[in-house]
Amino acid sequence: MSDPQRAEDAVTAKVMRRLLPFLLLMYVLAFLDRANIGFAQKALQQDTGLSNAAFAFGAGVFFVGYALFEVPSNLLLHRVGAKLWMCRIMVTWGLVSAAMAFAHSSTTFYVLRFLLGVAEAGFFPGIVYYLTRWFPQSARARALGVFYFGAPLAFIFGSPLSGLLLDLHGALGFAGWQWLFVVEGGLASIVGVWAFWYLDNEPSKAKWLRDDERQLLTARIEHDARAAGSHGPHSVLGALVDVRVLILSSVYFLIQIAVYGVIFYLPQQVAALLGTKVGLQVGLVTAIPWLCAVVVTWFVPRYADRTGLHRRLAVTLLVIAGAGIAVSGLASHPLVSMIALCFAASSFISAQPLFWTFPTRYLAGAAAAAGIALINSLGSLGGFVAPMLRTAAEQAYASKSAGLVVLGVASVLAALVIVVFVRQPKAADFARQSKAAKAS
Repeated sequence: MSDPQRAEDAVTAKVMRRLLPFLLLMYVLAFLDRANIGFAQKALQQDTGLSNAAFAFGAGVFFVGYALFEVPSNLLLHRVGAKLWMCRIMVTWGLVSAAMAFAHSSTTFYVLRFLLGVAEAGFFPGIVYYLTRWFPQSARARALGVFYFGAPLAFIFGSPLSGLLLDLHGALGFAGWQWLFVVEGGLASIVGVWAFWYLDNEPSKAKWLRDDERQLLTARIEHDARAAGSHGPHSVLGALVDVRVLILSSVYFLIQIAVYGVIFYLPQQVAALLGTKVGLQVGLVTAIPWLCAVVVTWFVPRYADRTGLHRRLAVTLLVIAGAGIAVSGLASHPLVSMIALCFAASSFISAQPLFWTFPTRYLAGAAAAAGIALINSLGSLGGFVAPMLRTAAEQAYASKSAGLVVLGVASVLAALVIVVFVRQPKAADFARQSKAAKAS
């Protein structure tokens, strides 16, 4: 290994140790506040009288507010910096999430879910864009892979926490689902304040890096940005109308249909498999698929960065995810269903950091902020469609498994769109480009 490469690897590892644990904590809390209504569902419906259709609409309307404000939010992050904007996002979404404890009517439920989406808008694409400012292309899948641990970790640790909070029903006169929203929302606001003091906007501002480390990392990232800008859109408008961005938005839309169609109902699905109500026991069992996802997501992005096989691996994983989702609904034995859910969760979580390397290969600067936000914005509408699509399929076919089969088909369609429309350098070309970039 050459000295420049060894130096780059060392500073990249240092940045990973500094930033990724904190960004991971932020994502865990984001995912908890986004998906904890899956745990609160039954108790919330019993106390408020929400119908299944009303719950499905409220679960999904989050993504409407989220989608509408994604691009403006990410452009503001690009302008004012991550530390200030991430603080604002987390504090406001934590307060709105805590206010869900007072959602005693369908109207209040809809409004607060919509406002939660508005408050959180820009968080995920902001982090993806932020990582492009800190990690060279050759390490980006690994960085995104670690960040994506947030989703499974939210369920590994958050599922038992959510179940435990539900078991506090009656404490101090509050229902268990109210404790769930207040505690988890409050944690997000606290970490948001911490983010303002912990994060640095870019390597040149990082006092915890030596001068030579700041210069090396800045030069490498600027090289990647120039390479991306040489064959991608240069302006915000150009990114918003770029055909490749719109195609990737459709892929992400299909992925999110599969992901959130499972996530919103997973606690209830596990409770049905166990023949019990949602509580600590269900929370512990629900964590199993996400534990598998952490293990797989640790290895897959690293293998992809070594080989350049991001596209091929993403396609394979999305097909496996689709099959796993469908089998989890069709299987007659609970153990088979749980194994299928493990395959599904592992695959659709580990496929997503690979997906995000596609747009960052040709988007840079403000165009990257806008393009990444648009992909996430349009794609996240899949989270709005998913609960209603699953409910409609179950009602149309009078079968609980029908909804899961439809979600599985969405994942396979995402793989098909990648095969047909998304191109990527061959592994050998990737290796040559990476080597040339490191030597420059």
